[in-house]
Amino acid sequence: MKNIISLLAFLSIFNVAFSQVEKANYKQISTKFVSFYNDNKIDSIEVLFSPEMKAALPIEKFTEVVAGLKAQFGTIKNFRFVRERNATALYETFFDVSVMAMTINLNSQNQIAGLLFKPYSEAKPIERNTTAMRLPFKGEWNVTWGGDTKELNYHVESVAQKNAFDILIFDKNGSTHKGSGQTNEDFYAFDKELYAPCDGEVVLVVDGIKDNTPGTTNPIYIPGNTVIIKAANGEFAFLAHFKQNSIVVKQGQKIKSGDLLGRCGNSGNSTEAHVHFHLQNIEDMNIAIGAKCFFGQIKVNGVIKSDYSPVKGDVIETVKISN
Repeated sequence: MKNIISLLAFLSIFNVAFSQVEKANYKQISTKFVSFYNDNKIDSIEVLFSPEMKAALPIEKFTEVVAGLKAQFGTIKNFRFVRERNATALYETFFDVSVMAMTINLNSQNQIAGLLFKPYSEAKPIERNTTAMRLPFKGEWNVTWGGDTKELNYHVESVAQKNAFDILIFDKNGSTHKGSGQTNEDFYAFDKELYAPCDGEVVLVVDGIKDNTPGTTNPIYIPGNTVIIKAANGEFAFLAHFKQNSIVVKQGQKIKSGDLLGRCGNSGNSTEAHVHFHLQNIEDMNIAIGAKCFFGQIKVNGVIKSDYSPVKGDVIETVKISN
């Protein structure tokens, strides 16, 4: 089974809490789930699900999923809590014939709101990129969040996004939009082309999320329309908030630095059009660790710099774009 259970969407990953001590509610729910799974008590597992999970994964379908899991991997012999982040706990799970990662997301009522099984791998953290990186846009853009301190970058409190950038376009008067700013089309960054920051393989594409009305956000799917690129050195470039239905690459596609990905939008946890960009050590942002990104050669506040990681307040521009 290629995708055994994959209902653990990015529910709250842009504001993260991180813990390596298992909370009592997670211990209780995970223990019940494993016991019910081994005893084939599908009805009892369904009682643990949130209404949204029940709707997305009806008991008939979930019965098939459990049967497939058992046919492929057997029963769960043991499981070990690894860490918890974003209301999502990760467990190293020992089946009869394999070791899997089990992640359980709980809502405020301690109901299972997300469940995922995948091969277990504890990838090593990456300090910084070794893959050549370029800015994912043309022209001058402004860094509104970037750097290593909370004052410069609110993302530092997130394990996966600790070195992320939020980048917009300002005019000479310091405004990000023309006119009243009531429509997305008023914003200078909206609909601008976005490009691949590196060579690699597209490992995730999310498209079709509606762009927000300026000033509002989408609390259901936080990253909005998203592209994740796996570089040859095992670094994962994460770009979020694309314009709805603008992404032109597909999952599994091999791409080159500078290839068109899509257009800047205002989807997900975004009140106005901008680019969110960061690097992480594995694909799954729920368990990833962020890495600092240095760009090869860029213009920073009118000065050309090499191997530079932008910070809040920088005006940045690619020195040369080949396409």
